[in-house]
Amino acid sequence: MGFSSFLGRLLFASIFILSARQMYNEFGIDGGPAAKQFEPKLAVIQRQLTSKLGDVTLKIDVSHFVAAAIVLKGLGGFLFVFGSPFGAYLLLNYLILTTPLLYDFYNYSSDDREFHRLLEEFLQCLALIGALLFFLGMKISLPRKQLKKKGLKAKTT
Repeated sequence: MGFSSFLGRLLFASIFILSARQMYNEFGIDGGPAAKQFEPKLAVIQRQLTSKLGDVTLKIDVSHFVAAAIVLKGLGGFLFVFGSPFGAYLLLNYLILTTPLLYDFYNYSSDDREFHRLLEEFLQCLALIGALLFFLGMKISLPRKQLKKKGLKAKTT
């Protein structure tokens, strides 16, 4: 059970670790292709925050957002491989922050081909979130040490 659990965590985390490595290699000065993908979507969020809260909102820097995504995916994936709940929380935060931004199927009509592609990827990310929540639930529900019940000793007379 131990090895198969480790292998499952390794395969699951490899999605995030390899993706973080690729984002890091492509990062460059401007944040790379990931920054170009996040930039228009972060601009929409920035405009909405400014309209709701006024000019007191902080400016969201795209390259910092991409760097944070790299750290969350890389460190979270690495820690998750070794069974750390903190790594699962990091991956969960990454998915919760980026899934609605990257896969905005709700901005397309249901007749559009892009709608179906984005919806499929959105649902895959929801499945990953569900797997992480399952992992965290199992970690919380299992006690750290399985207490051994002491058997009744036979009395000798």
